[in-house]
Amino acid sequence: MDRQQLLSKLDRAWADFEQSFAELTDGQMLEPGVVGDWSVKDILAHVTTWEEEALKSLPLILEGRKPPKYSDLYGGIDAFNAQESEKKHGLPLAEILSRLETTHGWLVTFVEGVAESQFAGESPFRHRLRLDTYSHYPLHARMIREWRAKALGR
Repeated sequence: MDRQQLLSKLDRAWADFEQSFAELTDGQMLEPGVVGDWSVKDILAHVTTWEEEALKSLPLILEGRKPPKYSDLYGGIDAFNAQESEKKHGLPLAEILSRLETTHGWLVTFVEGVAESQFAGESPFRHRLRLDTYSHYPLHARMIREWRAKALGR
């Protein structure tokens, strides 16, 4: 896979994710229960958190360094997710949506500037990018769609 193929894959997964919550009202986006007590807004904040983490970790990986382990810093990924969710829970929906788009734009711009050699094979760079983005988005798009079908009948 080259950079352009990866960017296309990233773009398709992102567009599908955005489609999963398109046309929801603000009230629907704030309704808890999509997954656990999370609302669509909480899921969007979560996806943003992981893109922010990618933007912190990927430069370290490109330098040949290893990002700190979540188990060492937070007691594990679940603890990290809970902490970050709590931090962002009180933010207004408009701010969450703005951060979602801005952070994604930064991530795409970053990826566009990475050396082509990082896209050949399953490099540590590609592995981390995949986990935090294009394999992560579909998981949450599916959760939102399942909730929509059950809760909203669509």
